[in-house]
Amino acid sequence: MQDANTLLQNIFGYPSFRGQQAEIVAHVAAGGHALVLMPTGGGKSLCYQIPALMRPGVGIVVSPLIALMQDQVAALTEVGVAAACLNSATGADEARDIARQARAGTLDMLYVAPERLLMPRFLDFLDSLNLALFAIDEAHCVSHWGHDFRPEYQQLGLLAQRFPSVPRLALTATADLPTRADIQHYLGLQESPVFLSSFDRPNLFYQVVEKHNAKKQLLSFIQGEFPGVSGIVYCLSRKRVEETAEWLAENGIHALPYHAGLSHEVREANQRAFLRDDAVVMVATVAFGMGIDKPDVRFVAHIDMPKSPESFYQESGRAGRDGLPAVSWLCYGLNDVVQLSRMIQESEMAEQQKQVESTKLDAMLGICETASCRRQQILAHFGEDIAPCGHCDNCLSPPITFDASTAVQKLLSCIYRVGQRYPAGHVVDVLLGRSNQWVTSAGHDQLSTFGIGRELNQRAWRSVIRQLVARKILQVDVVRGQSLVLTELCRPLLKGQEAIQLRPLADKDRGSRTQADRWLRTEREERLWQQLRRWRKEVADEHNVPAYAVFSDRTLRQLVEEKPLNRNQLAHIYGIGELKLARYGDNLLNLMRQIGEESTGGE
Repeated sequence: MQDANTLLQNIFGYPSFRGQQAEIVAHVAAGGHALVLMPTGGGKSLCYQIPALMRPGVGIVVSPLIALMQDQVAALTEVGVAAACLNSATGADEARDIARQARAGTLDMLYVAPERLLMPRFLDFLDSLNLALFAIDEAHCVSHWGHDFRPEYQQLGLLAQRFPSVPRLALTATADLPTRADIQHYLGLQESPVFLSSFDRPNLFYQVVEKHNAKKQLLSFIQGEFPGVSGIVYCLSRKRVEETAEWLAENGIHALPYHAGLSHEVREANQRAFLRDDAVVMVATVAFGMGIDKPDVRFVAHIDMPKSPESFYQESGRAGRDGLPAVSWLCYGLNDVVQLSRMIQESEMAEQQKQVESTKLDAMLGICETASCRRQQILAHFGEDIAPCGHCDNCLSPPITFDASTAVQKLLSCIYRVGQRYPAGHVVDVLLGRSNQWVTSAGHDQLSTFGIGRELNQRAWRSVIRQLVARKILQVDVVRGQSLVLTELCRPLLKGQEAIQLRPLADKDRGSRTQADRWLRTEREERLWQQLRRWRKEVADEHNVPAYAVFSDRTLRQLVEEKPLNRNQLAHIYGIGELKLARYGDNLLNLMRQIGEESTGGE
């Protein structure tokens, strides 16, 4: 067994373990089972990769996505680890060669999908191997309570019966208490330790904006904050994905679509471009992203509200995996809530599951509508209590609430007088005194509430409605045409027995983040940064791997900031292990000297 710290430094080029990594590695390397809950970008993969290298035999990694397997294998191969994956894209000859390597003991890690692992023939194959460990990645897929349930994951408990002496490690970044209990139950980990790290991502800035023209708002966000970098945009529907990708492309953004309705070839090509280039924006449904290891995603934007805090946390967590500053930007409106509610009610899931999903949607709406720290609200959903973070839109620009009692009384009275049978748009038209055909045909232009709400505009009234829905003072009846319905909580407000404070309509720039991550200080640093990125892309294309598998942005940034002059200084740069130092050291030093010689005096 090799020393864990030596492997960490010499192979992966990292100076030290973070958080609980060292404790987890030692536990698994000694033969222990475990459940690991660690935030996206927290270094989960090292928790099984290093023990697999320390223990004799091959480590089996269960992964749900081909793309994730391929990325992990490419990155491991680049640092000299013998890794392979078996999936539906693996040819027969290649599969036989991988099997030979595994039996011969020359393969360190083998990635497989759960469906393949459960095949009797594959289980017989595993019987013939010397097994170092089983790592079950994305373990939340075990649970109905999780946000990405996959029934085949529940069958992985057979590993405990068939291979009881082989360490089993379940890992996930998103699991509330019921999901954790399911993971332990189905994977036979009830007696195993749980390593629970903080779910906090301090490098991630959270910003929520009210939707009024999502595509224009998105374009302004990207052009103003993140020109020429990698990002992900999530949309609720396939149609919206294609329209948004086309809109961004027409406006000079290198944007590509991704959803399940595209052909396999198009999805593969677009995902490959996103992973291997430095400045691609992927516009996608939630079909894209689970397990994506690209560390230099600088932003994740949602132009429709996610269905749950778990989904939001995992999707937004795909930004800034390298630890550098990144942004989660969410643009949402009342129609998002209505659409998601309808999708839940019209689905074929059991009533109990519908209640679970509705509860999660309510929690997500609460995160969007909170006037307090967003990070505090997100982490509370996972049972973690923190002080206000000081690094989200609400912390940087705290919303100033106002006494909305009179406005709320007008709104609630109007909803009551239209019979609680009309959607938000109709109610707002009545409040604003709009004599359109729908209002007049219903006779609502004769109501006492007609035109009594002209002190607020349409967007402001919709903001009030969203906040009341979030507080459960109002409900949206998706069965009866999205009608607004009063709840028991409205009684004391209507009678004037209680006052209510609400947030005003947000100013356009409220909560806009600072450009703290614009770190390049001189023209020389800018040239060196761009030259390093071009060189990295050339090497990645030559080796047929993603650019980050050569070096992450964090490594390139440290090279620019520290400007090492010799191999000894290079060896102390984050992410440069022995193999990469030997392979790329001379090229990097030559680039440093070349830019230095080209620079003018005084820099």
